[in-house]
Amino acid sequence: MSYNKRPTQKNDTLNFKITKSDELLPFLLSQMSNRSRNSVKSILTRGQVKVDDHIVTKHNYPLRPGQSVSVLKNKVAVRENVLIGMEILYEDKDIIVINKDAGLLSIATEKEKHRTALHQLMEHVRRQDLRNRVFVVHRLDKETSGVMMFAKSEKVKRKLQDNWKELVKERTYVALVEGKLEQREGMVKSWLKESKTHHMYSVQDKNGQLAITHFKRIQHNDKFSLVELQLETGRKNQIRVHMSDLGHPVVGDKKYGAKTNEIGRLGLHAKILSFHHPVTNQLMLFRADVPKPFYSKSK
Repeated sequence: MSYNKRPTQKNDTLNFKITKSDELLPFLLSQMSNRSRNSVKSILTRGQVKVDDHIVTKHNYPLRPGQSVSVLKNKVAVRENVLIGMEILYEDKDIIVINKDAGLLSIATEKEKHRTALHQLMEHVRRQDLRNRVFVVHRLDKETSGVMMFAKSEKVKRKLQDNWKELVKERTYVALVEGKLEQREGMVKSWLKESKTHHMYSVQDKNGQLAITHFKRIQHNDKFSLVELQLETGRKNQIRVHMSDLGHPVVGDKKYGAKTNEIGRLGLHAKILSFHHPVTNQLMLFRADVPKPFYSKSK
C-alpha cells in the first residue's frame, strides 16, 4: 500500500497524508490495526477525526490524494480539559470567543445533544464552579468554521443581542464559491423569507427581513472564486442565499444550488469578528485563519 505507514505525531495527535483514494473508516482501520473496529468507530463518532481541519464522523467519507487526516488520541480526548472541534481564542468573566471547526454544531439539535460547542463550553466553565453557565449570542452553521462568541451570563447575552449593531464593528467571512466571479466587488441587497421547509430565499417586496452583504473578490480561476464578505445584517443563511442569487453558490452548498463539493465541506469561514466588549467597552478583534483548501482551489 502507498499510504504513509508512519504517521507523524504532534500534540497527542496522529497525522496522516493521503496518497491514495479510499473511504475514511477502512483507511483508519488499516492505519490503526492495533485497535478493534468498534474502537475506531467510536473515535469517529466522538468527533476525534479531522480531514483537512474539518471534523468528519461519516464512515464512508471519501478521501482523496493530498488530503490530511488527523486523529486525536483517546487518552487526550477523555481528559476533562480537551475541547473537540474548537479552540478558545479568548475568555474572561463575561465572554468566551472560540474558533469553531467545520462539522461541529453550535448548539444542540434533536439528533445531537452533546457534541456541540455550547455543551463543551458549558462543561468547561462548570469545572471551576457548577453554577457557571454559557449562553448563545449568535450562531454559525454546522459546516461553517471560524470565529464565534458566547456570553457567560444572561445579562451579557441580552446586552450583546440588544445592541448587536452598535457593539459589533466587523464581521468578515471568506467563501469559496463556484464559477469565475467577474465582478471585483459589489453589494447584494434583498429581503429574506423562510419557506415551510426552512429554505431561505430572497424577495424584493420588503415583506421579509432586510439582508445586505458586501463582497470583494480575492482571487479566482475558471472553476472557483475566493470571496471576502462583510455582513451589514446577520440573517439566517444570508451569505449562502446571496451568493446563490449572484449565480455563484458556495462550494458544497447543495441546499442553495452548488453542484460541487471539492473540499468535502461547506466553503464558508468566519474570518474576523470585531466588537466593543459588552462590559469594558474595549474594542476587540479576533481572527481565524482561512482554511488552506479555500486558497488552493481558487488559484
